[in-house]
Amino acid sequence: QVQLIESGGGLVQPGGALSLSCAASKRTASNNAVAWFRQAPEKERELVAAIDWNGGRTFVADSVKGRFTISRDRVKGTVYLQMSSLKPEDTAVYYCAVARGAVYGHSPNLYQYWGQGTQVTVSS
Repeated sequence: QVQLIESGGGLVQPGGALSLSCAASKRTASNNAVAWFRQAPEKERELVAAIDWNGGRTFVADSVKGRFTISRDRVKGTVYLQMSSLKPEDTAVYYCAVARGAVYGHSPNLYQYWGQGTQVTVSS
């Protein structure tokens, strides 16, 4: 069992920036792809960004491209989501998830471990 501890959410004004972190309880998670999903009220969970096991390949959704960056530190067992130029529509609960394998996919079903979620609210 892998536990994921997310941190860094909060309230920010439009145009502001936040950095989310996801720390895994086991080093074995460093061999798996990791993704950030988000879910806004009454909306489906959507993939925001993903990174494969060694950071060699990443994905960022079109809605956040150019504003969000995903990275990982395999030694620390931590994955980061740097968010800038935040918009009100970025408001959601953000979840970190570890994939079943070394490469990422778009479906939530491909991910076996999930964090508890961290709230990001973009509002003036």
